[in-house]
Formats: sequence, C-alpha cells, structure tokens
Amino acid sequence: MSATTAATTEPAPGPSSETAAGAAPPPTTTSAPASLSGHIGHLDAHQTAQLAEFKSKLMAEGLYRASIPGTSVAASHDDGTLLRFLRARRFVLPDALEQFRDTEAWRAKNNMDLLYEKIDIQDYEETRRLYPQWTGRRDRRGIPVYVFKVASLDSKTMSAYTKSSQRTNISMSSTSSTLSTAPSTPTSSGFFGGGSSTEHHHKETPARMLRLFALYENLTRFVMPLCSIAPGRPNPETPITQSNNIVDISGVGLRQFWNLRSHMQDASTLATAHYPETLDRIFIIGAPSFFPTVWSWIKKWFDPITTSKIFILPSGKEEVFAGLSQFIDPENIPTQYGGTLPYTFGELPKLDAQLSSLVHWSDSPAAGKHADSGEGTLPIGPVLWERHEHKGQWEAIAVGSVEGTDRREVVARLDEGMRMFGEEGEVPEKEKA
Repeated sequence: MSATTAATTEPAPGPSSETAAGAAPPPTTTSAPASLSGHIGHLDAHQTAQLAEFKSKLMAEGLYRASIPGTSVAASHDDGTLLRFLRARRFVLPDALEQFRDTEAWRAKNNMDLLYEKIDIQDYEETRRLYPQWTGRRDRRGIPVYVFKVASLDSKTMSAYTKSSQRTNISMSSTSSTLSTAPSTPTSSGFFGGGSSTEHHHKETPARMLRLFALYENLTRFVMPLCSIAPGRPNPETPITQSNNIVDISGVGLRQFWNLRSHMQDASTLATAHYPETLDRIFIIGAPSFFPTVWSWIKKWFDPITTSKIFILPSGKEEVFAGLSQFIDPENIPTQYGGTLPYTFGELPKLDAQLSSLVHWSDSPAAGKHADSGEGTLPIGPVLWERHEHKGQWEAIAVGSVEGTDRREVVARLDEGMRMFGEEGEVPEKEKA
C-alpha cells in the first residue's frame, strides 16, 4: 500500500471504568500495541500520576466533578476525555490545563450541549449530508469508520449552506462554565483535526462551524459510547475515543481545493484546539495529479503525530481496496471502494451485526422499525444516550427540534443492566492474549 506513512495493524482501543481523583489507576498492560500507550488500561506510573494530578487541579478550579460512589452522580468528564488532553500535551500538566480551560470556555460560550439538543433536525441533516458520515461500521479494532466526499462541498452548495446556517441561532448566553452545567458525557471528537496544536482561538465561531460541531457531538455522545460496548473487539479495557475517516477527493479540482482552503483550515484548527487526540486514521483516496501541491499546505494544519496517521492510497479500485482492507473487513468497506457494504454517501448509518445485537428498537416512528424483522434504523437529526430515570436502562433518545418544537423520542434501548463505560460496576475483562 502506498501511503504518506507506514502504520502498524494493531488491535483497537476498548472499554474502561472512570478513575476518581486519587483513586487506584486502571490496570496497566505491557502486551498491547504502542499506540495504546496513554490510553485507559495502558498507563505507566508517570501517566497515572499525571491523570490524578490533572483531576485534582481541574477540581480545584471548578472545571471537573468526580463521581460519587454508590449514587447516580457521574463524573463531569470521563477519563477517556481527560486523557485526550493529556496525550495532546504529552502529559505536561500546565499545557493540558491551559487547553482544557480554553475548551471549556469555548464550549460554554457557544453553548455546545444545548446546540446539539436543540438544533433543527433538518439543519442537522443538511450538515450531516455534506460532511464526514458514519457508515455504521467499524475497523478491525472496533473504531468507527466515516466517509467524506469532498466533491460535495462545491461553491454553490457551500454558499447555500453558509446562508442557511445563519438560522442556527441557539442562545449563547445561558450556559456558564460552572459545574452545574458541566457535560456528563465526553466532549471531544475530530474529523478534520484532533491533533495537538498549541494554538487557542477566542474569536467568534461562525454559525456554519457550530453546525459542523453538532456532528462532533454525535460522535462523542452516541457513536463512541455505542462502539465502546460492542462485543468481541480487541482491548475492551480501553474505550473507543477515535474515528477513522475515508476522505474521497476524486473529482475535486484545484480551484475547489483552493476555495475550500480557508473553511477546512478553520475546521481543522478548532478541532485540534478543542477536540484533541480523537483522530485515528485518515485514508485519502482519488488523489489527482496535482495533489502533492495541495498536500504541501494541507499538512501544515496538522501536527506530526496526526500527519503520521494520514494514508494517501493509490488510484484504482483494486488498489484502494487493498489499502483499506489491511485495516477494515470487506463487509465494512463500501462497494465503491471494493468492499461489499452497499453504502452511498448521504445514507444513514447501517449498523453492523455486533452493534445491532446491542439495541432493541422502539415502536417510535423515528426508529423506522420494520414490522417483519423488528429491525430499525437511526433517525435523521441528533441522537444521544440517556439512562432512564426510574428503570435505569440506557436509551437512545432522538433530540433536536422540529419547526421550533423540541423532539425527545426513544428510538432504541439497551438490555436492562447493561452499563456504559465509565459507570461503576463490573467492567469487561481484557481478552486473554
């Protein structure tokens, strides 16, 4: 496989429980791939100590709340999220603290939690159909696979999208950065970035970017938690905190690249600053002959660690499939790239068998449940996981708004007693080597 860098085919990250400040660290393993270093379940003594100190300092500043054992009070941020900031800053506490502070201030200023839960579902769908989309499938390590066709971002489409995005008028004044509004779910993800830039930006975030970050929230609040509890994946002691991206640039001319440069650089910069260490691999396919010129300025948006995860695959369907199939099973590769998955860019996710086995679809019209098979589909618009107040059962809730009216519909449930990672209780044991 021709690529910008060589990468190993290591097993994937998986589940873990949250570690309270000062508590005993997760078990450390030595047989796992080097890429899992700094992840839950694979911390050395220094990293474990830095995580505990990070929590302590954040707690002192009112930026972190620990869970309360024996109660329903969860930590404000899970360990996977905190470790992303630490890895991005190479476990240098002052740098990680600065980036975390900036991110919490940015999230509060832009009301990111409310944006995801209140955004008009048609606005969300318009955005989803333009940007990286989850196929409903995962690589061999259990990491979700997204597809992004850059050709969809032509000048006419982007002009219309920028105009329509001005309708995203979620109030930015009602959320503070105090613990009373601290998110109870992970708050990091990344499509364009997710590296470790030291730049922090305090300028106003354009409305078109806020819509894009609603998609990031879906990755964090729905996709990653679901993938983390999927059965049969390697390294189940480590939660899924990253995504793979197949970036299709076929049919994109030099002028379109140039016109998109500012937009994609802004998206990459914000993702790198506020959603660190959430990008696993990017597979670039369909690169035109002039791409080396474009690549010379694109790679400047990323830090060296991120660029080491970018693969430029050779042209040709067979060559593309040969590259992708080193990491992804054929049934999880779309047919246009040589696999057997009947997936077209713009479609809603098609959950693989392991993920489908976890969910029980409701009879809500939003779930699109088939009378014969009992199988459902994910609805358009944002979805998140919530624990039922009385039953304690995890439910997938379709949120957002429809013509100004809030939507809250249960579209699927997990088995009673099933836990999300980060909860107290038994955590799946690491599979024996």
